[in-house]
Amino acid sequence: MNPLAQELNEQLVQHNPNVLAMLSELGKNLFFPKGILTQSAEAKDKAHRFNATIGIATENDGPMFLQCIQNKLSHFDPKDIYPYAPPAGKPELRKLWREKMLRENPSLAGKHFGNPVVTNALTHGLSIVADMFIDSGDHLILPDMLWGNYNLTFVTRRGAIVKKYPTFTVSRGFNVAAFKAELRNSAEEKGKVVVLLNFPNNPSGYTPTVEEGDSIVSAIKEVAESGCNVVAVTDDAYFGLFYENSMKESLFGQLANLHPRVLSIKLDGATKEEYVWGFRTGFITFADGYDYENEPVITALEKKTMGLIRATISNCPHPSQTFVIEALKSPDFINQKEEKYQVMKGRANKVKEVLDGEKYSSAWEYYPFNSGYFMCLKLLTVDAEKLRVHLLDKYGVGTISIGKTDLRIAFSCIAEEDIEELFDTIYQAVNDLS
Repeated sequence: MNPLAQELNEQLVQHNPNVLAMLSELGKNLFFPKGILTQSAEAKDKAHRFNATIGIATENDGPMFLQCIQNKLSHFDPKDIYPYAPPAGKPELRKLWREKMLRENPSLAGKHFGNPVVTNALTHGLSIVADMFIDSGDHLILPDMLWGNYNLTFVTRRGAIVKKYPTFTVSRGFNVAAFKAELRNSAEEKGKVVVLLNFPNNPSGYTPTVEEGDSIVSAIKEVAESGCNVVAVTDDAYFGLFYENSMKESLFGQLANLHPRVLSIKLDGATKEEYVWGFRTGFITFADGYDYENEPVITALEKKTMGLIRATISNCPHPSQTFVIEALKSPDFINQKEEKYQVMKGRANKVKEVLDGEKYSSAWEYYPFNSGYFMCLKLLTVDAEKLRVHLLDKYGVGTISIGKTDLRIAFSCIAEEDIEELFDTIYQAVNDLS
């Protein structure tokens, strides 16, 4: 093991050995090298004559660039576009995003948590979690309504065993009892468990109520108190798009500093929150289980994260970080976000208005939804994949089939005035096949 990795592990042993036990073998071996990047950082501060360290080309006391590109980006200083960004992301962006997290999650007030580390969007954050905390055979707790890419990230790449629980109760609420039972079973079998909480949920579009959220946190704490180490990950990709009676915050706020055996990890990003999908700008934030500032633990985790970023993608794109900084600092940011939120809420409400009633009752039921981009139909008479293909071939309508019965609809990309026509078309296609 590299001495730098050993040093980070010793920090964990001294300040919270439970966290070291949560790490995968790869996670234990990770470190941030004192190599080119460290030497370049030192040179940036001290090399006042010549700086011949990092591998970029310079010209006229700035980065070299092609004018045909700069012409399209003339609003931005070349130094904020072309050089490499720091491995953990631009410091200003990390600071602004942390302030945003505190502003939008009042439950984080007074909590101790790290500075967000920039990732190449949220999927990259999930990959970091998988690499750092999953060994083959480790248990990952997920609802049965889950984003399919979790399987590639955690199962195919890292060998996790997914333990599923039914997402909903018969009364159309979040199935806390089933979650709790699966969590207990894994805790007793493994002594370590990774819990992935994705709200608003993809594909169902459901966010738990405040009471359901409290019960989820209580279940995690109870398992930790029994002696199980819990890595509690919140996938907050669709954060902020809460339309009805639900939590309006990330569970990260309640999970942070919950118990020494609970490590909380928040994954979020500008991708969907700020409608910049192609920017690929996300964040990973750690919170230790102790209710005091435990900086050595957070520092060790952040350095291991930076080492993993360095080993895989080197660093995240610089231009998109600059663009997000400009957005977060804009006086129009909050008002413009509210305008788009109202559009999304209008579409969600229209879907419910169209679906409520008896018009389509012979063809499907719909799963509970109150947030996010999506909702799901539970088909009663036809196979979901056959319907998907028929809709595409005959009507030019695209949907996503999930298993035998479920059809996911992204109302996020359907204009409110077109929603009734969409469901009428799906209904006609069901009748065709029936």
